Amino acid sequence: MATIASTGALRTQGAYRDLIRKDSRVFRSAITRYGALLLVALAVVLPLSTADSFLLSLGITVGFFSIGAIGLNVLNGYAGQINLGQPFFLAVGAFTAVGFGSNLDLPFPVWLLAVVVIGALSGVLVAPLALRLKGVYQIVLSLGLIFIGHYIFVNWSDLSGGVSGRRAPLDLSIGPLDFAALELGGMTYGYQQGLFMLVWLFVALCMFLVHLLMKSPAGRHIVALRDAELAARVTGINPTRSMCGVFAICSAMGALSGAFYVAQLRFVSPEQFSLEMGLQFIIIVTVGGLSTAWGPVLGSLVICSLPVLASRYSEHIPFLKANSSLPDGTWGIPVGQFPVVIYGLLLVVILMFEPRGLTHLIKVLSQWLARPLLRVLRRRSATEEAS
Repeated sequence: MATIASTGALRTQGAYRDLIRKDSRVFRSAITRYGALLLVALAVVLPLSTADSFLLSLGITVGFFSIGAIGLNVLNGYAGQINLGQPFFLAVGAFTAVGFGSNLDLPFPVWLLAVVVIGALSGVLVAPLALRLKGVYQIVLSLGLIFIGHYIFVNWSDLSGGVSGRRAPLDLSIGPLDFAALELGGMTYGYQQGLFMLVWLFVALCMFLVHLLMKSPAGRHIVALRDAELAARVTGINPTRSMCGVFAICSAMGALSGAFYVAQLRFVSPEQFSLEMGLQFIIIVTVGGLSTAWGPVLGSLVICSLPVLASRYSEHIPFLKANSSLPDGTWGIPVGQFPVVIYGLLLVVILMFEPRGLTHLIKVLSQWLARPLLRVLRRRSATEEAS
């Protein structure tokens, strides 16, 4: 905390220079550097190497949930606020994309920019209300956003199509590059392949931007306000400005996530942005690991994949049975209820045994697996020095 609060003074005095320089690096270790390169490479190579619609659809779903969760992680993780209303910002982004991209038929860069700007503005408008409340009252306010958004968009039927929704085809071309019918190396790729690539490139971009933010003085202000608000105020940090910025980032990424949701389905309805989706986002950031770079992506991968895979392969899983509206006398968990069971179990297990989430669990496991190899390398080095 002292290091964070007095970074500027330490720089001028030259104290802890190496520590500050190490902490300010964009990539602190080879693992994070190569992990970022691997993510970008997979975003390009993976959709070009398969045409399996199931895998591509699942990958796109994980991708746009990751974008929304990365934004929520800034608010719930790094800033320590509580927000269950992320579906409201997804709805704002989705219907902005419909209005600018489908109704007005504007090009992809224009409607995407409109989605990010209007999403950020909606977060800035909500921030003063949310920051006046703490704890359970803040949770209730964020839940209220979902119902307010539902009411607005259901009654704005010219834009949303009302309760039944509407078709919403969106343009995905940037100049000569059309992600809806991608042409590379003389081959034409399908809509899902192009969208997969686009979504995951934005996942990498959002991760990188949040990573840069948390390395900057603005990011240190956010963490200082979370850990010791009074001390942060004493050092001159403006909490209103910092937290409005956090809400803007969270809502802008939520809106971006909603726009890609519409792009995947080419259909939108206010019913899609429900309380259940808000709970899913909270579980994603908690299970993945709050205040971590890879937590939202890992959480999205697990939470989005498990129910889909269980439904697809239910006949091979002994404790699952087909959905039935009436008791059929057989034991088992209906496939439709399996996600609820999984979400509950994951939350209990993670909070009881590893509150830092899957990210930390994987880190500990990889260090434990690498320990014998490091021991062998140290012995060999010692033997060579002795000889």
